[in-house]
Amino acid sequence: MNENSEIQKLLHKFILNKCNSEETNEVLAYYRQNKLTDDFPTVEDIQLLVDEVPEMDKAIADAIFSKILIDAKETTIETKKIPLVRYLSIAASILVLVSLGWSYQQGFFQEKNNVVIDPNAITLQLANGDVQVISETKKSQVTDSKGNVVANQNGNKIVYDTQTTLENLVYNTIKIPYGKRFELQLSDGTIVHLNSGTTMKYPVKFIAGENRQVFLDGEAFFDVSKDKKHPFVVHADNLNVRVLGTHFNISNYPEDDLTDVVLVEGSVGLQTANEKFDSEKNTILKPGFKGSFSKKDNRIDTKPVLTEVYTSWIQGGLTFRNMTFRNITKKLERRYNVTIENQNSKLADEKFNASFGEEPIEKVLSYFNDIHGINYTIKNNKILIK
Repeated sequence: MNENSEIQKLLHKFILNKCNSEETNEVLAYYRQNKLTDDFPTVEDIQLLVDEVPEMDKAIADAIFSKILIDAKETTIETKKIPLVRYLSIAASILVLVSLGWSYQQGFFQEKNNVVIDPNAITLQLANGDVQVISETKKSQVTDSKGNVVANQNGNKIVYDTQTTLENLVYNTIKIPYGKRFELQLSDGTIVHLNSGTTMKYPVKFIAGENRQVFLDGEAFFDVSKDKKHPFVVHADNLNVRVLGTHFNISNYPEDDLTDVVLVEGSVGLQTANEKFDSEKNTILKPGFKGSFSKKDNRIDTKPVLTEVYTSWIQGGLTFRNMTFRNITKKLERRYNVTIENQNSKLADEKFNASFGEEPIEKVLSYFNDIHGINYTIKNNKILIK
């Protein structure tokens, strides 16, 4: 595991306040080693604060962590520094994390009626930090800091106003929990389908003269409105996907070794985050091809694929192609909002090919039982494979 991954996982545990004494000391040592104590409380002060912070709800901690990651990515892109800057930025935010934990203890992450936000709810974080719960059975309005309506939500879709009079970039961040999907229509008319377990940060309004940029953790299908003067760029960790107007799918979940981009129509350019776009040097995908970016060695490989395999999830389909059972269980957890414990280590590395429609998870497990004879139990959304 590289240094960046270790720092990322450790800081995530720190936000959750689940670090043991040795791990907490490691975080504080990193804080001290990188000389981040200027204009911050001392390490000892932070240690005292940490001891007072309660164990935070995982859904809220995940939202905080995602926001810090996305903000740090944006800073890295703007300053064109090496990727490690992202994690130094996170480390510099330790005081923020502690403060957020303290705020949680005081109830500042509760809604006005003092009800804690449901971790299974779709949430929209506004530019001022307010979090709005999205109910798929209701209608609501999205407003800016001045109370102006910038978008309308109806069921499982939010449509942003094309006539919003904002002059500066203002971002909203949407988080889709496990077991749900959602749809956005951005201010330029671009349609985005968001899969379960996905977080995306995007402007309330794209600004004339600047690239249309969004930040994605998870999976989404983009139907991008054509605009040759304003390229549309999806930042997916260390991979940037650049288009002018096209249909494509991106899968960029944190636990995956690869970021996959599948092109349905048009063309897309793939480049690492620290590269400048060059149509003659960067990888250009053609329709019917998949580009896979290796997070480990920053390499991009391409090959022809059946695009339907990678886009069937939009209509509720579930498709596995030459996929290990270990990766399949993770996709099932996201799709059905369940927890799967696989005690069959041999099964974990077996590869499968299968396709399902809008099927209950019992039918999916029945398929694996038929072909592999797996022994499993289901209780309270927890699945144990013996």
